[in-house]
Amino acid sequence: MFKEDVFPIFPLNKVIFFPETNLPLNIFEEKYIEMIDFALSKNKKIGMIQSKENGDLYEVGCVGKINTYEETPDGRYLINLIGENYFSIQSEQKTQQKFRIAETKLFYPYNLEKNKYEMEDSLKTSLIEKFIKITNSSSQKIDVNFFKKIESKILIKFIAMSSPFLVAEKQMLLETYNLKDLSEKLITLLDYYVVYQDNNWTIN
Repeated sequence: MFKEDVFPIFPLNKVIFFPETNLPLNIFEEKYIEMIDFALSKNKKIGMIQSKENGDLYEVGCVGKINTYEETPDGRYLINLIGENYFSIQSEQKTQQKFRIAETKLFYPYNLEKNKYEMEDSLKTSLIEKFIKITNSSSQKIDVNFFKKIESKILIKFIAMSSPFLVAEKQMLLETYNLKDLSEKLITLLDYYVVYQDNNWTIN
């Protein structure tokens, strides 16, 4: 039986997700199509992780389980991952596969009951408006009133995942396990990006 803490890892910068969130992916590269075939034949798990500028992987990623998948006529996979746990890589396995497989240490670093946090409506509105601004969306495309009704933990994680932050910034958010701390760091980053955008500066 394939061990629960062994699974393919998918290094993909600027893509993070959290436990209890969804991550839809469009898989088209040959080696990653093979990775999906492999995962589906085992425990259906894939670990998403980012890499540093020197090519080394970051220490923490999130593993998700494929809960839906579709094969397209042109050979791609459309999949959805449900986030389960954070992980750190303990060792990579030597295999004949084109993709990477790792033995990991899984962890869930907080008590769900103690990590509850609800934002005030005014703070939610501010968060949503800043997100709309930095993504060049519009209030017509994003229903602010609908977003305000979303549970805080879902909204915070969604904006952290969807905002166009740099790799290191995304990683910082991923590794901020307390929900209130995550919301504060997210607001600080959004404020920073709004200032840059207002001054027509470019963030690389």
